[in-house]
Amino acid sequence: MKPNLGQTLLGMTLLVALVGLAPAAHAGPCSQAAVAGKWGYSYTGTIILPTGPVPAAAVGRFTLDADGNLSGTQTRSVGGGVGEEVTKGSSTVNEDCTTTFKVDVYDGAGNLLRTAVLNGVYLDNTTELRAIFASLVLPNGASLPIVITVDAKKVSPGNDH
Repeated sequence: MKPNLGQTLLGMTLLVALVGLAPAAHAGPCSQAAVAGKWGYSYTGTIILPTGPVPAAAVGRFTLDADGNLSGTQTRSVGGGVGEEVTKGSSTVNEDCTTTFKVDVYDGAGNLLRTAVLNGVYLDNTTELRAIFASLVLPNGASLPIVITVDAKKVSPGNDH
């Protein structure tokens, strides 16, 4: 039986519709659940103080759950002064793999030292993260200009949930 023009057009329309849906199904590999797990990171950059620029760096670990809650620890150096710190915060993840973090940083006694907002992007099937500090605010409300970037990798991807 030879298909008629109507059947051919219907078949082509369905095929085009299905092909159009395929990118949408693959375009959203990023979700809060996909990025949940244990992460290791380092950051480096500069804090601009009224007295001049000061180098800053840190290495640490954090755990991110499927609800976007973050907790971790880090060792940081600012102008050569080293300290151990605790981090707590939250993140949001967009389907295009961009992300925003809000992180509070505490000293060992639980005193709030600063709050940072970071903007980033997940890469390599959500196993890597690149971010930049968008703001740094002290407990007294003072904002410090900063230029700090972050590189992070998921620890044991696929085995940490």
